[in-house]
Amino acid sequence: MSLRNILKKNEQVVFLYDSLRDFYYKNLISDEKLIRKKFKKRQGREVELNNPVNFNDKLQWLKLNWYDPLAVQCADKYEVRKFVEKRIGSSYLNEVHGVYESVKEITVDNLPKSFVLKGTHGSGFNIICKDKDKLEWKTVTKTMKRWLKSNYYWRNREWVYKDIKPRIICEKYLTEGSEMLTDYKFFCFNGEVKYCQVIRGRGENETIDFYDTYWNHMSFTGLRTLPNSRKAYERPLKYREMLELASQLSTNFPFVRVDFYYVNEQIIFGELTFFPTSGMGSFKPNEWNEKIGKMLLIDDLKNKKKSNK
Repeated sequence: MSLRNILKKNEQVVFLYDSLRDFYYKNLISDEKLIRKKFKKRQGREVELNNPVNFNDKLQWLKLNWYDPLAVQCADKYEVRKFVEKRIGSSYLNEVHGVYESVKEITVDNLPKSFVLKGTHGSGFNIICKDKDKLEWKTVTKTMKRWLKSNYYWRNREWVYKDIKPRIICEKYLTEGSEMLTDYKFFCFNGEVKYCQVIRGRGENETIDFYDTYWNHMSFTGLRTLPNSRKAYERPLKYREMLELASQLSTNFPFVRVDFYYVNEQIIFGELTFFPTSGMGSFKPNEWNEKIGKMLLIDDLKNKKKSNK
């Protein structure tokens, strides 16, 4: 357990801890040094940045050597909606109840009974509210204020988040009845979908399964340490459509994970993720780190970088 989690019940201590950590990240350690330090802690080995082979090493290389302003827009939980509307149409977007630059702008009484609050400028900034009458709004307010003061870039040097305007977006709460929402996360390489990561049971009894484009269950798992489902699931009726949409949204990006929900036979866009688990996760068995790494082509980017020197 991290020191922050041990101290999290004391808001002032947490604020001081976060402030000191952010100062260290911003002023005392370079991008490459921090990446090397965190990677070794998570992976137990040095990251390979000169000639990366594994998927996670290549993601670290992309953090340091690739830049695309369109990726910044796509990492913004609100601005990405314009990108999605242009590429595949607005019918795949979830309903938005409001977008706020300050917590003071949010009037909880004006929100529906159920909703989801997200920070537009980072990862993991989510509050799922099933019943606002049971919501501890004072605690939620403190959490969102911390979000708005945070620049997620400094944590792992995912540059897509560095210049995003901090805001809160409130979206429609999606549900599949008594079942937890299922996430369909498509791993895409230059517009070509290779695998679909399916996560079920969010929050309790979570499972991860990978399928190929024909819905054949794969023999590997990752990037989080979760088991496969014990139950065999049927392919979603609109799986082929999801594959096509993921391909359209990922075109011209060396890698991006395209996330969808599938609710009442309706495909709903989730988000675009360029560095899943910040490139610190692994596939199991180990050989899949290299197999999937081969799908992420960076030679052209490396040559372009050399020619610009």
